[in-house]
Amino acid sequence: MTSAATPAARLRQQPVDQAHGLRQLFAGARQRFVPLVHNRHVGFGGVVMERLCTAFAGEGLRTLVVDAADTASPPHELAAVDLAACIERLSPQVGYLAARGLPMRYLDSRASTGGFLQALAAAAPQADMVLVHAGAADLRRLFTGRTPRPVLMAGLRPDSLTEAYAAMKLLDQRLGTLTYDTVVVGDMSPRRARQTAERLAQCADHFLGAAIGCWAVVDPVAPARAGVSDDLHLLAQAQLPQDRPLGDHLPAAAHGAVLHAAAPLASQPGRLN
Repeated sequence: MTSAATPAARLRQQPVDQAHGLRQLFAGARQRFVPLVHNRHVGFGGVVMERLCTAFAGEGLRTLVVDAADTASPPHELAAVDLAACIERLSPQVGYLAARGLPMRYLDSRASTGGFLQALAAAAPQADMVLVHAGAADLRRLFTGRTPRPVLMAGLRPDSLTEAYAAMKLLDQRLGTLTYDTVVVGDMSPRRARQTAERLAQCADHFLGAAIGCWAVVDPVAPARAGVSDDLHLLAQAQLPQDRPLGDHLPAAAHGAVLHAAAPLASQPGRLN
């Protein structure tokens, strides 16, 4: 992900006005932080982030993508001075921050890095959604004291399901998180994708008492112009405040199929290897 303007140039372009302090003071009041759990055994994480941003944009929302996974690029050297200057503007709806290792700079005496989320809110007050891509161990420090609705990634490989389940177990133990959504990544049939999601949902329910609320498929080889699938739109909507109406962007004929896809997954036989 690149930007025409350098972070240093954007630092010089930062507006200074009387309302700037107020924007920082109230930053985060309307923002939604969405943890996207990194999975070492699932490729195309960048495509998943891109499709989620497109789904959020379809709801009229602006998204800041914060890539703090082990596979991300390191932060710009200005990050310690001015975080806002390091945010790349990819489009009017999407900003991007390379943040590998950056949360640990905010580690406090309680082993929490939640101060990083506060810094993000102040750095990007215009963002409605903050999509934080990181491993489960980093997310449990970032979201200490919060109960988020993480988005898991899974694929066809059994070890990807094992890692997704391990992430749920850690987040359940440390944050008390019991509701998740799942993105199944790969070029596969709808039947195979549902089987993958249901297998993870069965383990979540049986061993943790957790639930997979919504699941969607991201086909990494599908052209971007194909648009966002209805199931991914509904997964994105599940991350919004509960008083926001669902399905407003969908034609009436699509509602039945989408609501079926987003219904709680039935438990099926099968366990993670």
